[in-house]
Amino acid sequence: MRLISILSALVASVSLVSGSVAHAGEQGADLVLVAGATGRTGRHVVTELLAQGHTVRVLSRSEASAREAFGDTVQVVEGDVRDPDSLVPAVAGVRYIVSAVGSSGRADPENSPEAVDYHGVRNMVEAAKAAGTVEHFVLVSSMGITQPTHPLNRFANNILLWKGLGENALRFSGLDYTIVRPGGLVDEPGGKAGIRAGQGDTMEQGYIPRADVARVCVAALGNPAANRVTLEVIGDPDRDTVDWEAFFAALEADSQEGISF
Repeated sequence: MRLISILSALVASVSLVSGSVAHAGEQGADLVLVAGATGRTGRHVVTELLAQGHTVRVLSRSEASAREAFGDTVQVVEGDVRDPDSLVPAVAGVRYIVSAVGSSGRADPENSPEAVDYHGVRNMVEAAKAAGTVEHFVLVSSMGITQPTHPLNRFANNILLWKGLGENALRFSGLDYTIVRPGGLVDEPGGKAGIRAGQGDTMEQGYIPRADVARVCVAALGNPAANRVTLEVIGDPDRDTVDWEAFFAALEADSQEGISF
C-alpha cells in the first residue's frame, strides 16, 4: 500500500462556525460532538445521547439538514471531516467525540474511503488532540478490518483497509478511545435483544441494529473499562438485555502494535 502524505496542521479560526450553538443551550461538561450524525447510524447515536442527558453538538455539512433531523435539540456546527480547518470550531470545548462517518465506497475521489474513512477520521483525531479537552473518542468502524480479501475491499474501493488506517490513526494518537466494529447493520429497533462482543476480528459474521451500535458507543463514553479497547459487536438473540458493566469488563485493552494488513 502506498504511503500517505501527512496533512498540514490545523489552523484555528473561530469564524468558521456556520451554525449558532445557542439553539441547544450552553456547552457543558458533558458536551458530545457527533460526526456523521445525519447518517443512519449517527442519528441513533444522537437520539441515545439525548436520552442519556448529554448535551450534543452535531458536525454537519449542512445546518439545514441537521436542523431538519434534530430541530433545536442539538448544537450545530457546519463542517466537513475532509476539511481540517472546519473542525476547529466543532471540537472547541468538547468532552467526548463519537464518529460515525463513513464513505459509501463509491468511485468518487471526493467522497472515497481514502478521503473519508482514513483522511477524514485522521483529521478528526488531530482536531481532537489540538482541542485539549477531549477525554474519550469513540469511533464506529466495521468487522472484517483485518481481512484484505474481504468482499467489501474488492467491491468498495478497499474500504476496510482505509477504515483500518483510520483506526490506527486513533490508536496511536495518545487519546483515550474505543473502536466499535459492528457486523452487518440493520434498520430494526434496538434494545430488543442482547449484544455479543468479540475481539481480534475473529467473530463469525452476524447482524446488529444500528440503534444497538449507538447504545454501545454511548455506554462506552467515559467508561474506564472501555478505554483503549477495540471490539466487534453483533446481536445476541439468546439474551434480551445487556449488563454494561460486565459487557466492558470482559474486554481487553489493545496492544501497542496497532493492526497490520
